[in-house]
Amino acid sequence: MQIVETTNEGLKRAYTVTIPAMTITARVEGEIKKIAPQVKMPGFRAGKVPANLVKKMHGEAIHQDALNAAIREAMDKLVADHALRPAMNPDVALGEGYEQGKDAELTVSLEILPTIAAPSLDGLKLEKLVVPVAEDAVTEAVERIASQQQRFETKDGAAEDGDQVIIDFTGKLDGVEFEGGKAEKAPLVIGAGRFIPGFEEQLAGIKAGEERVITVTFPEDYQAPNLAGKETTFDIVAHEVKAPAESKIDDDFAKELGLESLEQLQGLLKGQLEQETAGLTRTAMKRQLLDQLAAGHDFDVPPTMVEAEFAQIWQQLTHEASHEEDPEAALAEIEAEKDDYRKIAERRVRLGLLLSEIGQSNGVEVTAQEMQMLVGQAAQQYRPEDRQRFFEYVQQDPMMAAQLRAPLYEDKVVDFLIEKAEVTEREVTRDELQAAIEADTDGEKTVEAKKPAKKAPAKKAAAKKEEAAEEAPAAEEKPKKAPAKKAAAKKDEAAEADAEAKPAKKAPAKKKAAAKED
Repeated sequence: MQIVETTNEGLKRAYTVTIPAMTITARVEGEIKKIAPQVKMPGFRAGKVPANLVKKMHGEAIHQDALNAAIREAMDKLVADHALRPAMNPDVALGEGYEQGKDAELTVSLEILPTIAAPSLDGLKLEKLVVPVAEDAVTEAVERIASQQQRFETKDGAAEDGDQVIIDFTGKLDGVEFEGGKAEKAPLVIGAGRFIPGFEEQLAGIKAGEERVITVTFPEDYQAPNLAGKETTFDIVAHEVKAPAESKIDDDFAKELGLESLEQLQGLLKGQLEQETAGLTRTAMKRQLLDQLAAGHDFDVPPTMVEAEFAQIWQQLTHEASHEEDPEAALAEIEAEKDDYRKIAERRVRLGLLLSEIGQSNGVEVTAQEMQMLVGQAAQQYRPEDRQRFFEYVQQDPMMAAQLRAPLYEDKVVDFLIEKAEVTEREVTRDELQAAIEADTDGEKTVEAKKPAKKAPAKKAAAKKEEAAEEAPAAEEKPKKAPAKKAAAKKDEAAEADAEAKPAKKAPAKKKAAAKED
């Protein structure tokens, strides 16, 4: 095998690799000998099919596999012999005109990770913004729960807006009952807007024991095609009319929620508020930390990594802009700031590589148990019968495993650095803490932090602050050796595996026909 370096500029490398024909031929012959005993052919006893016939039958596929194996082996040797750390998968191309019996001429181009000197951890200073949980905040939280747990008491007389009625209803289309349009003793709050338009309004004035027939037209976009846009009737029987009652906040109220006392409820809510503000405090500290790291380190980063990061940022921005009131204006606005977002992508990649170097230099790692927990959490988004396939997919795909690992690894490195830093505390209000998080960093625009669990609501692009400054998504526990792309013209097996491992989620169960879609 011959390897010749053709480009060595900055982080870019290029090579020509020649795989001798005899190497590929030897692999083919060895594979034919291996499978010949299992080949069956009419006129021959099992295991007695001549090698030349086996080659004639399966030679093309065997040669293709042998060529791919030789290319992978060549890439492994290239990376090892030249001590390369590929930033992304190398781009491998098989020379035009290649055919069996000839040497395989490959052109390989790639970008390598930069060499980063282990940064000094001395001199890190962080300010911890602490928000004490005030009693009135706990009281407000309790009152908010009470308002959500609206109680109703039986009343005499006709139902009014805001009252709750307990009814039986039977829906009919052209005089015939339709599926999902029937319920018994269903609670309905008049004016709550939870049923299809026109349903609740026609129950105003109804009394306990009264029967009534109402006419309702389903919305044109209703989820059940047989009802969409159709005029229907509902036979109503009212069992009870209830008026809103004031929720008394006491031990009995707490017991209705499954707790022992009001004091226990207050303690739980206080703990939740403390946990919430602690998360915001950490976010502010992380931003300070990454700002200091970014200010103190400037090195070249692989352009392909920057482009990949920018592509994710841009996809998110355009998706959010498309859901704004004026999509065209929102898209035009982010388009005008495209260069700013590209700089954010570069910052993210640089910080990710820097955190990776710090983590490796200081023995930070994600344990096997933690990794198993991450995979288990990710698998929950799939149907139970598909989760095992997802586990197998992660085991077979190092890139998928790295994507799952990276956020946790980054957080562990950040926690390590916070422990090393000199931290001073300052008491602030929640508004002041929120303002510190939303403040611009180095004049950059905001890109929502990449969080896998919850989907953040879309924000207007003009109002975005630099949330990206607190993220460094490229951090890896250990840089993985990127496998070479297959030069042979085969289907993208990785893409097929990905599609197979990501099955469609179950559709939610249909609601009763009378209830409006959420």
